[in-house]
Amino acid sequence: MLLIYSSKSTNRLQYICKFIFEEVLSTSYTITTDDVNFRLYTGSKINYSDIYFNNTFQIIPHALLFETIIQSQAVAVSRSEENPIFFTIANSDYPFDIFAAVFYCITRYEEYLLHTEDEYGRFAHENSLAFKEDFLHLPLVDLWLKDFKATLLNQFSELIFQPKSFSFTPTYDIDIAWSYKEKGLIRNIGGFLKSPSLERVSVLLTGNNDPYDSYEVMNDLHQKYNLKPLYFFLVASKNGLHDKNILPTNAAMQKLISQHAAKYEIGLHPSWQSYNDANILKEEKNTLEDISQKNIQTSRQHYIKLTLPETYQNLISTGITNDYSMGYGSINGFRASSASSFNWYDLSAEKITSLRIHPFCFMDANCYYEEKLSLDESFKELMKYYNICKEINGPLVTIFHNNFLGTDKKFKGWKELYFQFISQLQQ
Repeated sequence: MLLIYSSKSTNRLQYICKFIFEEVLSTSYTITTDDVNFRLYTGSKINYSDIYFNNTFQIIPHALLFETIIQSQAVAVSRSEENPIFFTIANSDYPFDIFAAVFYCITRYEEYLLHTEDEYGRFAHENSLAFKEDFLHLPLVDLWLKDFKATLLNQFSELIFQPKSFSFTPTYDIDIAWSYKEKGLIRNIGGFLKSPSLERVSVLLTGNNDPYDSYEVMNDLHQKYNLKPLYFFLVASKNGLHDKNILPTNAAMQKLISQHAAKYEIGLHPSWQSYNDANILKEEKNTLEDISQKNIQTSRQHYIKLTLPETYQNLISTGITNDYSMGYGSINGFRASSASSFNWYDLSAEKITSLRIHPFCFMDANCYYEEKLSLDESFKELMKYYNICKEINGPLVTIFHNNFLGTDKKFKGWKELYFQFISQLQQ
């Protein structure tokens, strides 16, 4: 067992040690504030203090984990080997305070500070340290911990770490289930007048396949490769500028949800309207539960409309236990600098919560609408994230939309791109 000494055992320190040692490195540990017992302990031990002890591995701490306020931190990024680091400390056995640095990243500490919002009122990715210092594309926390593990094994050969393995979770946001079908006469007339289309007429009059209907194609893919997908359904009770879903009162929509709930895990895609209204959020959760006949505990924010701490506090109050919104709706990459999932730490309340955060790093819409990449460039980007997650033996979570995988000419080639990617996973 690894013994960790600190002059004070704070909530922040307990949280980050649990994440690092129990969840990522999978080894047993104990935190102690008893310096006498720490001196006498003959096993593997880390001294997380500025007090000197003989025969220990010392990490001199940054102040962050001993504070109880949220304030601007002096973050100076340098390089150690190939990876960026910060919170460097002189005369320490490790080049930086990895505990404080990991905490800063996965709590999204910088998002609690004064920042610029993007056009949708979200934390603009340009504000982030990862973007400014060009490591947004890296699961930096996981890379740090991979190196930290090797360092500890070199110091303490008796330590045992359970191996981790790569995993892939394909997730889908069902924002608009069909392009033409089930939208009603008024919406279809309005759509036709705005953009006349023979395809719309053909689909509505002859029953031809709707261009957004990719559900059977996706189902066949999942069955063929034994994938375990996760579907998020938008079930706003009324449409708005950003909520254009087929209403949940629609019989075909209810059937679609029920069919997926019978085969796969489904989650709530909280609407734009529910973003700052816990009552609407609860209504939408109840609606999805009534239709699916399942207890819904998983969610991902529509438009990745996420503000800390309010969004996560609302989710917890509604009974959500797993959220998949940790990423940007404007660029691909690792928003929390980690591919690994973690429990959310509420900095505003200084407490560990039960809400499990599952980061994603790739979304089709980011490539198409925001980064404006070609199909080839998008595929290379997707493979880049696949390869880096394989390197760290971590989870890869991707987001695709049903309309990208259908027959809409606007998204020509995306279905083939996705199929090519899935086939690569099997090699």
